[in-house]
Amino acid sequence: MANEPASPAPAEAGKPQKLRLGDVLVQQQLISEEQLKQNLDLQRSTGKKLGRLLIDAGLITEEALAHVLARQLRVPFVNLKSFPLRSELVRLLPESPARRFRALVLEDKGEALLVAMADPLDLFAYDELTRLLKRKINMAVVAESQLPLAFDRHYRRTEEISGLARALEKDIGDAVDFGALQASVGQEGAPVVRLLQSVFEDASQAGASDVHIEPQETELLIRNRIDGVLQTQMQADKRIAAALAQRLKLMAGLDISEKRLPQDGRFSLRLRDRTIDVRLSTLPGQYGESVVMRLLGQGSAIRRLDNIHMPEDMLARFRELLGRSSGMVLVTGPTGSGKTTTLYAALAEVDAEQNKIITVEDPVEYRLPGLTQVQVNEKIDMTFARVLRACLRQDPDVILVGEMRDAETVEIGLRAAITGHMVLSTLHTRDAASTPFRLLDMGAPPFMVATSLQAVIAQRLVRANCENCAEPHEATPQEAAWLTSMGGRNDSSSDGAAAMRTLRGRGCSVCNGTGYTGRRGVYEMLEMDATLTQAATRSDTAAFMVAARERLRGKTLADRALELVRQGKTSIAEAMRVGTDTED
Repeated sequence: MANEPASPAPAEAGKPQKLRLGDVLVQQQLISEEQLKQNLDLQRSTGKKLGRLLIDAGLITEEALAHVLARQLRVPFVNLKSFPLRSELVRLLPESPARRFRALVLEDKGEALLVAMADPLDLFAYDELTRLLKRKINMAVVAESQLPLAFDRHYRRTEEISGLARALEKDIGDAVDFGALQASVGQEGAPVVRLLQSVFEDASQAGASDVHIEPQETELLIRNRIDGVLQTQMQADKRIAAALAQRLKLMAGLDISEKRLPQDGRFSLRLRDRTIDVRLSTLPGQYGESVVMRLLGQGSAIRRLDNIHMPEDMLARFRELLGRSSGMVLVTGPTGSGKTTTLYAALAEVDAEQNKIITVEDPVEYRLPGLTQVQVNEKIDMTFARVLRACLRQDPDVILVGEMRDAETVEIGLRAAITGHMVLSTLHTRDAASTPFRLLDMGAPPFMVATSLQAVIAQRLVRANCENCAEPHEATPQEAAWLTSMGGRNDSSSDGAAAMRTLRGRGCSVCNGTGYTGRRGVYEMLEMDATLTQAATRSDTAAFMVAARERLRGKTLADRALELVRQGKTSIAEAMRVGTDTED
């Protein structure tokens, strides 16, 4: 190759001419001749691409390499984090060749398609893409590390699932043959099996916490709960609902002949390199059995207290409580508010080598080394209360009880806290202040609540603004009214809560058009002091609530959510959802 290579034809002019990457990098003085020679020798022995070897060696960054190629080929460099990808265009290229050739369709320019490639020097890939797309191609360059996320977001299995659903509709016909279905469920190629596999793979890929299969009057809805919000995955002929429900019940070991009563079960499945625990619940509805499945990833990384976004002042007090040798700490909130995540983050702070830690759960959601973890099984009378009694004979230092479900479990837990054990558990209450009286309502003696309960943490999850597309947002009249009310009730925020600068995601390819990516915890903590303890002992609700409100002033769930709005971390709408949920 000459020192000054012939200028390649731009992508718009057709197929680019062949270039040698190493010569280009040496010419632009990004690497030396010696470094090129060393990595070419390494390439011959390993078979890896030269660009990847140079990046792994730290000689050039991936983004710098992409910019070099874009300049040399006179084509655009595209940052996928900000580019508005459209799924219908991306899917013009099937997923398998897209991943193989590391290519993504970006735009339809009429006379040609703009296609981003991680390796625009791969002429074989260029020819194959032209053949597959049956269109003229204009190239763009993209950083390779940005492609996997784009693939996962846009090659969702919607079309595959719909196709399998249509195939299953043909197999089922107008009437469901239960005998034939039972005989066919073991066949790997059965449409119902492939459909369910695709549904689970899509839910896992999208980060769904739950999958809902809901027969309606004229159709079947399959929806995923992502970041706390249900999103429709597909709509299909309702005739396939019975086959899906039957197969799932067989997987969970439930009675497939019983369709009149609710049933609960669980099973595990292997998806690629992950094992997922599935909790399944069926409910007879007017148009068939509704099935809801909670997806729990085995071996999921345990989050630490430093990473759950708990305010610094609260975090310090929580850690001090965890260092005590006895007492009870309750984490409260609705289903799906992250209570178990908080408790396991707390357990990760306890020295499991020097302390005996036992967890009693239904089901065991995380695995931690050094712990004794027990799963409740009420079918054989292995209830929370029974297992908790047995745990106390195991000389534990710390006990985690999945949920305070009944009076017996509450009383045993409180007695354990009195007799020298640290007890962590959850309870379904609206806020921290109402929790002690929920225990009293469940039949716990007042003196035990007063002497055992150390603190209550109430929490919610709010969706976080997408950092890629967050932009200034003008409050609606309702949002402005809520901000004003927050400023009025909290002296520390009365200096213009309604006039604060707020952000909200407009929706982009990164957040799948929702404006949100991920969720953040919002917390309030009420510690039991002498005044609160006395009020609880006397069962004096009014005095307790007055004292609790005073201690939580400026630190309630609504106040913490408002602070996230101030920081631009979430929207007013999300903060309002927390605020209105906890209002008196």
